[in-house]
Parts: sequence; C-alpha cells; structure tokens
Amino acid sequence: METQGEPQGGITVRRALELPGLRSGLPEVVAGADLLHRTVRWVHAGEVPNIASLLKGGELLLTTGMGLGTRPAEQRAFVRRLADRGISALVVELGPRFSALPSAVVETARAAGLPLVQLRREVPFVSVTEEIHTEIVNGHYALLRRAEEVHRRCTEVLLDGGGVPQVLRILADFAANPVFLETADGELLYAAGSGAGPAGADPLQVWEGLRGAREVRASPPAGTVVVDVPGGGRGAGAVRARLVLPAVGSPLLTVHRMAAERAAGLLAVVLMQTRQEEELAARGRGDFLTDLAEGRIPAADAPAQAKVLGFRPGTGPLLPIVMRLSLSSGTWAPLAHTLLEELTAVGAPVLLGVRPVEGRVPLLVGLRSEAERPGVADRVAAALRAGVERTGLERAGANPPVVVVGRAGDWSAVSAGLRHAAETATAAQGLTGSPWYDARRLDTELLLWRLRDDPDLAAFVERAIGPLREHDATSRPALLPTLETYLAHAGRKAETARELHLNRQTLYNRLARIADLLGTDLDDPQTVLSLSLALRARRHLL
Repeated sequence: METQGEPQGGITVRRALELPGLRSGLPEVVAGADLLHRTVRWVHAGEVPNIASLLKGGELLLTTGMGLGTRPAEQRAFVRRLADRGISALVVELGPRFSALPSAVVETARAAGLPLVQLRREVPFVSVTEEIHTEIVNGHYALLRRAEEVHRRCTEVLLDGGGVPQVLRILADFAANPVFLETADGELLYAAGSGAGPAGADPLQVWEGLRGAREVRASPPAGTVVVDVPGGGRGAGAVRARLVLPAVGSPLLTVHRMAAERAAGLLAVVLMQTRQEEELAARGRGDFLTDLAEGRIPAADAPAQAKVLGFRPGTGPLLPIVMRLSLSSGTWAPLAHTLLEELTAVGAPVLLGVRPVEGRVPLLVGLRSEAERPGVADRVAAALRAGVERTGLERAGANPPVVVVGRAGDWSAVSAGLRHAAETATAAQGLTGSPWYDARRLDTELLLWRLRDDPDLAAFVERAIGPLREHDATSRPALLPTLETYLAHAGRKAETARELHLNRQTLYNRLARIADLLGTDLDDPQTVLSLSLALRARRHLL
C-alpha cells in the first residue's frame, strides 16, 4: 500500500533530493519527475554492470555510470533491469565517465517509469548514504512514536475500565476511518465510526458494503488494512479475530497499520479475558438494543442496523423481552454462549444481547402475528431459564432470573417497549412463581420502584404495616407471610389455608391478630388496596 501522502517505511525520492548531501550535487531530474513520491527504503552505491541482481527493490541507487556500458543496447538493458527490480530512483553523478547522460539511458528511464537524476557536481556517496539512512531511521522513529501514543491511550482506557468499543473508537479517530472487529470467520463483533471521518458515514453500512465486496472478490478492497488478533485456537498462529480498517474517508498510511498492530495486541488480551467471541458479539448486540431503547437510534435506521447484526424478523410485530439477573463478571461469556444455543429451539428470529453492567439480557423476537405472543414468550422464557440452569448460576447463589415481556409492535414502538421491559425487569427483581411477567401488568411494581427513594413511600409502608414488621421481628409465628398469601388469593380463606398448610381456625386466629395489630378491617376494599401496595413497596425499600 503506497500513498502519496506518506512514505511506507522510508522517505520519498523528493525528500532525499532536498537533503544537503544530494542538494550539494545540484541534482536535475531528467526522467520520472511525476514519480518523486516513491519511497526510498534504502540507499545503495555501486558501479558493476549486474548491480540489479544485488538489489531488493525500493533502493535509491548512486552511481558514476561505470556499469552502464558504452553501447546504447547495454545502457537500455542496464536501466530496464533496475526498473524491473523496483528501485525507487537512479542517481548518476556526471564526471569522467559521462559529461551528460546518454539519450538511451534517459529515454529508457522515461519509458520504464523510473525516476532518473543527474548530479552536476561531485558528492561523497558515503555522506549521502549516511544522511539518507539517518532520515529513514528518524522517520521510522517518528512513526513509532505516533503509533505508541495510540497504544498508550488504548492502554489507559482499558485500565480505566473501558473495553473493546473504546479501543476501536480511539483507533477510528486516529485513522479518520471506521474500524471493525470481526471473528476469524468474518462475523461482525464491533464497529466504530470516526468523528473525523466524512459526515453521515454509518460504520455498519460501511461494513455491509465491505462484506458484499469481499463476497464478490474474495478479498478486501484495495487500501484496506487487515490485522490479525492472535489467540483463541490451537497452534501458535491461531487467529481469534481481525481488525479491519477500510480507506473510506482518507488513505490509510503506514502509521495507521502500526497503530492497528499495537491495538491488536491489546485486543488479544481483552479477548482472552472475555474467553468467547459470543460474549463480545452479544455485548455489541446489547449495546445496539440499549441504544435503541434509549432513543439514540432512530426507528428508521434500526432495521438496517439489526440486519447487519444478523436479525431478519420479517414483516410481523416485534416482541421486546428482558431478563434480569445478577452475575459476576466472569460468568457472562458461558451464559451468552449457552443462551444462544437454547434460543435456537424457539422457532422465531431472535436478537439477543447482554448488558453486564446493568445485569440485563435484552432480546427482540420476530413474531408472525400478535396471537403468537404468549406461546413465543413461553418458549423464550423457558430457553432463557434453561440457559441459566445449564451454566449452574442459580446453584452458585445468584438471584433467580426475572423475565419480563413487553408490548409487541413495529420498529417505531420497539424503543418504548424495550425501555419499559428493562425498567420493569429491574422493578420485578426478586419476584418468584412465574416463568415470565407481562410488563403491562407490573406497572404498579414499576411505579413503586421509581418511588423507592421517596421518604413518603417509606412513611406510607410504616403506617400501613409497621406494627406487623415490629411483631415479626420479635414474635412467632410471623404474620406478614400470612397477610401476603391472604391478599394474593384475594381474601379467599380456604385457598390461603391450603397454601399455608393451616387449618381454618388457625388461619382465622392469625387474621384476627393481624387486624387487631393494624387496627383495621381486612374486609374493607380500601384497606386491602393500601396493604397490598405497602407489601409490594416493602420489597423495594429493603
């Protein structure tokens, strides 16, 4: 990849001619003046006819012309061999051998596209070589410093608790182009756009176009930088993922590849810590679903972005679902993998994400009709709970998962549906007894959860059931469970006694004691409503 803006691992021919050593020789470009942006990788001086066989390409060759030969045919062959070898320029010092360059040399250089320079004054080749080599080394060092600065910033963001998205964003801003992290199989894990790139450039759309180009040509477009992220398989050369930098807004230079290579080393460590590409992909989908829920992604753009993430739901309604659970940081990788396996049996398109910080697993499920909602919700909830059980998280002491199903609708309704389900799942944490909860039927729980820090709510709970709480703190049997069960069965005493394994008279005695402690009538509808609200609110105040 050679660009006119920056030499790739050297300096340009033009820069070499500007240095004092060659400038003192009064250089004159007699061929290839439009090719002086070529990179000088190294400098070589020699006078033998077969000098081309000693070169590797990219050299600036210094000579007095002794090896050029005397016949035009020899001179043409000499220049053609150098051009075929890929040297950057031929510099001939005029003097005893030639007072002017032969026309055969000049014409062949022009035809072969080889920059040809003649020096009218003698220069010490050793000094010129040292000077250019020093400039090349200094250039390498400057590139290294710029790449190392990116590496330092990426390291700092990781030490501050950042992750893959932050690293990719730093790299994207530095390269002024979008950056993508893919699995070794070419599936998208993360995408980052550049704030310095062209306005309106959507990185997901760029990646979709990039994938289409690779499907046609079986290779990335010209100018694209691809860097392997090592690890994650058997063998020393195993590839866990790939960094892909397409040249969308501006050309990619050597320093960008160097920065990407250093970032790849950091990402290898991050990927080893997360252990599974499934978790990274699930986190990326979780970020998308969260951005959608919080209104950062317009409804009009959501279908295309979801398609890039592998979600193709059809034309039916979309069902938002959120599972809430508490896990340690090291358990999300196996959970994401297991949940994806379990959800394959649901029989509907599913987009699953994870949000470890909030302890949430958001999903979108494609329905064929609203009538499918209860059946699909049953299957998804069963799959989610089976995934949690397979990982052994409940046995490890984690809180039981709560699955909340939101209102089904089109893409314009998904944002509110996901947000409502996510909030409700948080409010419902700790509820047991149902495989899943309808978000629309938990609005009272959500309201009480939102008021959990309001001192008036705590005062209300204390007024309503404070005497029972004091009783249960010092006496047995505890009466709050009896009241909760009684209210849950809408005051039906026979069902309450059956669930509590009490005879009728014992239950009647407990209810009488509760009414006496509270100074109220348990058959009064307003009292029942207040007690029900207080018992629900108590859970959010613990």
